[in-house]
Amino acid sequence: MITIFTPSFADECDTNAQNLTVKEVVARLAPEKFRVVMLYEDTPDPRIAARLNTRLLRWRRRGNALRILADILRHVPDVYFFPREGPLDAAFLTLRRILHLKTAVVTYIVSGGLYNPEPPRTTMMRNVREADSVFANCNYLSALVRERMGREAGVRYDGIDTRFFFPGDKTTPTDKKLTMLFAGSLRSYKRAEIVVRQAARWPQVQFRILGKGEEEQNCRRLAADLGCSNVAFVGHVSSPQVGEEMRAADIFFFPSILEGHPQVLGQAAACGLPVIAMNIYRPEYVVDGKTGFLANSDEELAARLDLLVQQPEMRLSMREAAIVHARNYDWDKITLQWQDAFEQATMERRKR
Repeated sequence: MITIFTPSFADECDTNAQNLTVKEVVARLAPEKFRVVMLYEDTPDPRIAARLNTRLLRWRRRGNALRILADILRHVPDVYFFPREGPLDAAFLTLRRILHLKTAVVTYIVSGGLYNPEPPRTTMMRNVREADSVFANCNYLSALVRERMGREAGVRYDGIDTRFFFPGDKTTPTDKKLTMLFAGSLRSYKRAEIVVRQAARWPQVQFRILGKGEEEQNCRRLAADLGCSNVAFVGHVSSPQVGEEMRAADIFFFPSILEGHPQVLGQAAACGLPVIAMNIYRPEYVVDGKTGFLANSDEELAARLDLLVQQPEMRLSMREAAIVHARNYDWDKITLQWQDAFEQATMERRKR
């Protein structure tokens, strides 16, 4: 039996992409082979709460790092999976060195920005340097880890939760307005204001913005200034609701410029949406020209949107191709790859 600790949250309502990934992996790990310890704040995902050989540690208002670290040292895990960049991770990695613990660290790189000229964060560098195994969530990030951090990194994609993200029936009424969807936190690098500006160019198209964040008020003011009555700010919604919104939409428009390998693009594809996104982070969920478009500039982004708005046959063709392509990201297959990674890392660490 291999014991895995991960500083990830099991909460059912947690839609953070990193926690979503770990929840899907843990829910599928063979309980007869893997014991899992992870965190929670409120109501855990019922699949994880019911999983055999699973222990959940409550995250409280204060004192978490010391309390959880003490628990880890009492029950030393075989694997520390997906270290983050907080005080708990720093303390554990320090004690692992001092105490010569046999815990294998499996680092997963999912955040964007490595393609920018600024040096990688020191905490990210630490997680890579001290890891027994390093993985990235797409080929482009894997190459960047090798080039910028000097470590080989395997690839483990984020899968798609087909409980919520699946194609719907597109036999919609002919008088239904075309709907463009954006989903993501409303932060500056997500560039939701570009969605609003496109709405001003296409007043006959409905634009729906899912998510909340510090840029929401700026986007609302911009929509008012531009006279956009065709923009709806939906706010934060659950994963099932995101899936419903995607099945009701016609195009997924994502102008963000700072990403790792955003799961939302795979989710949109699984729901049959042609996707328009930026090419800077090389998303593999989108096959340029086949399941959607990857743009190299804002002008290209707008031009690709124009094409999809004006050509229903192209939207239909890309919808069908996107559904097929999304099947490559099956969580059951990906979890088996993670199981192999955990077993290999544990075996290699025990040899030391």
